[in-house]
Amino acid sequence: MKVSFVMPAYNEEQLIGKCLESVNREIERSGYEAEIVVADNGSTDRTRGIAASFPRVRVVVESLKGANRARQTGFKASTGEFIASLDADTVVPPGWLTTAMRGFERDPALVAITGPFIYYDLPAWKRVPTQLFISTYPVVNFLMQHVFHAGATLQGGNFVVRRTALEKIGGHNTSIEFYGDDTDTAQRLSKIGTVQWTFKLPIYTSARRLKHEGVVRMGVRYALNFFWMIFFGKPYTLTYKDVRPSDKDDRRPA
Repeated sequence: MKVSFVMPAYNEEQLIGKCLESVNREIERSGYEAEIVVADNGSTDRTRGIAASFPRVRVVVESLKGANRARQTGFKASTGEFIASLDADTVVPPGWLTTAMRGFERDPALVAITGPFIYYDLPAWKRVPTQLFISTYPVVNFLMQHVFHAGATLQGGNFVVRRTALEKIGGHNTSIEFYGDDTDTAQRLSKIGTVQWTFKLPIYTSARRLKHEGVVRMGVRYALNFFWMIFFGKPYTLTYKDVRPSDKDDRRPA
């Protein structure tokens, strides 16, 4: 089984190196055949050059802005039977890939598997309420998928999906600019198979957007857009701001 790691990237010169280091280490640990496709989304910094310097990495270009447009371009360029969707500011922990792939091996009906974000650069007093909010995700996923049959939940920068399933639903919805993109993907995937949300598949990520927007505001915004996608088929929030870390905020796990 071959896995394609696909990640959109826009001006990620500060964080993408750490991400790619962690992905390559995890590939070597797991023993799975894998490739890494970085979909540069119009970067004006050193993102492309840094990404291209890593083993297993192929850089493709999507000049039209939008994370889902970049994901779709990366997906089309990939060759794996499984697509691991990451963000360029994530860090993959040991065992991540093995955990995901064993989930698919155990359950032929599983089309996607996802897990929580761990905000590595967030103060503890902010991390606790954030993780409590995230702890509701598996409950929401179960209710939406198995009780109301209305959709499912995915963490857009932390999931693995079968290629055949993503092809069957038509890939990523490129009409969605930012908010609600993962909810849309999960909703369509839930119609053809099982989407699993598990705490066994955590990933480290930067809290830059949460710091910028605030814990409460971001939580409300994401919840609102999730339910708006579920019940109305479109995001509530149509605009977004690119948030990138300053040097002093670039504190990443080893």
